[in-house]
Amino acid sequence: MKNIYTPRDISEWQQFIFLVKLAVEEDKLENLLEMLFTTDERNSFGLRVQIINALLNTDLPQREIQQQLRTSAATITRGSNMLKVVNPDIREWVSKKLNGKA
Repeated sequence: MKNIYTPRDISEWQQFIFLVKLAVEEDKLENLLEMLFTTDERNSFGLRVQIINALLNTDLPQREIQQQLRTSAATITRGSNMLKVVNPDIREWVSKKLNGKA
C-alpha cells in the first residue's frame, strides 16, 4: 500500500496515533480531538466521512454527491482518489461500519 501521508517527521504522526490509541482506551477520544482540531477542521472531517460514505455506498455520480453535500468538485475528487489507493480491507471496513453492517 502507498503511504498516503508524508509527515515532516514520522515521529510526529506516530505520536499523534499513540495519543489517539490512548484516548480510545481511556474513553477520552472526543475530548482529545476537540483539543487538537478547530471547529472548522472537525466540520471538514465530518464532510469527508459523508463523502466517503456516499462514494462507497451509492451509485450516485460524483457531480450529484457534490451538489447534495454542497461542496467543491475537487473535494469529491480527492475523496475518490483516496479510495483508489487505500488498502481494500480498510475501505471495506469503513463501508461496513458506516452502514451498520458490522
